[in-house]
Amino acid sequence: MINPTRRSLLRQSGGLLAAGSLARPFIADAAATTATVWWNQGLVAEEDAAFRDAVAEYEKASGNHIDDTLTPSRPLNEKIIAALSSGGVVPDLMYSIPPEIIPLQAWKDILVDVSDVVETQKSKYTPAALAAVYCYNSVTKRRSYYGVPFDSAVLPFHIWGSLVEKAGYKTSNIPNTWTKFLDFFKPIQQKLRAQGMRHTYSYGWQVGTSAAADSIVTFNAFMIAYGGVGLVTKDGKLHTDDPQVKEAVIKALERLAADYKDGYESTTAVNWLDNDDNNAFHSQLCVIDLDGSLSTEVAMLKQAKEAYYHDVITHGLPLGDEGEPLPAQLLVNSMMIAKRAKNVAVAKEFAKFFIQPEVVGRFTKAGLGRFLPVMPALVKDDPWWNDPQIDPHRPPYVKQGILGPTVPFFYVYNPASAEVDTEHVFQMAWADIVNNGAKPQAAAEAAFKRIEAIFAKYPIQSA
Repeated sequence: MINPTRRSLLRQSGGLLAAGSLARPFIADAAATTATVWWNQGLVAEEDAAFRDAVAEYEKASGNHIDDTLTPSRPLNEKIIAALSSGGVVPDLMYSIPPEIIPLQAWKDILVDVSDVVETQKSKYTPAALAAVYCYNSVTKRRSYYGVPFDSAVLPFHIWGSLVEKAGYKTSNIPNTWTKFLDFFKPIQQKLRAQGMRHTYSYGWQVGTSAAADSIVTFNAFMIAYGGVGLVTKDGKLHTDDPQVKEAVIKALERLAADYKDGYESTTAVNWLDNDDNNAFHSQLCVIDLDGSLSTEVAMLKQAKEAYYHDVITHGLPLGDEGEPLPAQLLVNSMMIAKRAKNVAVAKEFAKFFIQPEVVGRFTKAGLGRFLPVMPALVKDDPWWNDPQIDPHRPPYVKQGILGPTVPFFYVYNPASAEVDTEHVFQMAWADIVNNGAKPQAAAEAAFKRIEAIFAKYPIQSA
């Protein structure tokens, strides 16, 4: 069982809360006001409790009231989009879900510039976290901060170490360069099937068009590993004419298609929703998966499967094939405020309060490390994050998402990329290869043509 236990973590959080009151530099002397907040429901109950503890502490310090509503991810996403697009009533503060909603709404000049909120902790943030909310407004023709980051995630690999050993291999012998790392797991499938595990595959890659996000971030990780990090640059420009980017896209399509066509992945993967790779992994239907955050591991605790917790290895990105460090795309969860909000001042006050390191640090820990802090100081010298004896999964996650190189998602630089993702352009190219026999180069060229048409609708003026 993991140490500390979930219960002891709650006691720890409560003790920190009671240890002393926080500073009150952001609380305005004004009549008590109620602000509405729409928040994403956590994977574990402790995360929700920590959020409401922060709300209660803010209310006590400010005299204001926070009317908060916690909603699961998918319905919250639908609720927020409906509120923003209908022209009706919006809450005063919203959890940014999906994260690309910030650059999309900033483009339309719908969100409040929250630079003054970010500025209170700006020196403490990672560069990638700041970049994730520094978005272009097509009305003002400039970039600014339209979100307030509070936690983040990257895509680590999740490996059944016990299955590797069962197949007669040693986890200590897993290579640490991209192609050799991936290829290591191919023969394990045959070894396990010879022992009766007839439905276990090497890989659990998200590849189809059914998943809302996971197949997109999986493809991005493969493309970047092959050198495609420059597909969209921070000036918002698209680079489908770059030979290195072209080669990276072709290699990513080729590899993901081959793994599927050669039978190293379940044929059902083409129809997987975002949680289906997690379910397949938990059921040992695949040996290795690439999935965002530590939700795969934390779910084992939620499902009372602590006995399996230490059978799983969390593995950050290996090195590139030439031995170079590979940057991980950093997904950043943020708070945002719509211009139509009634109580912008209180929303900003609460956001400033929440991103104080001692407040947001407790909140992130309450999620059992599913998401990472966006402030490196919160993990530095903290054994809860760094000691593998306390938890074996958090240290490699921290190394990948905070200590290693990270970059924002492409939609941060240009919201056209969010539309590309919505259409699953690269996933459609993958489907053309596996279903229709298209050559990877031809599929890539067709994808580029569609992407270029989308980007033409989102012109960004150079600073």
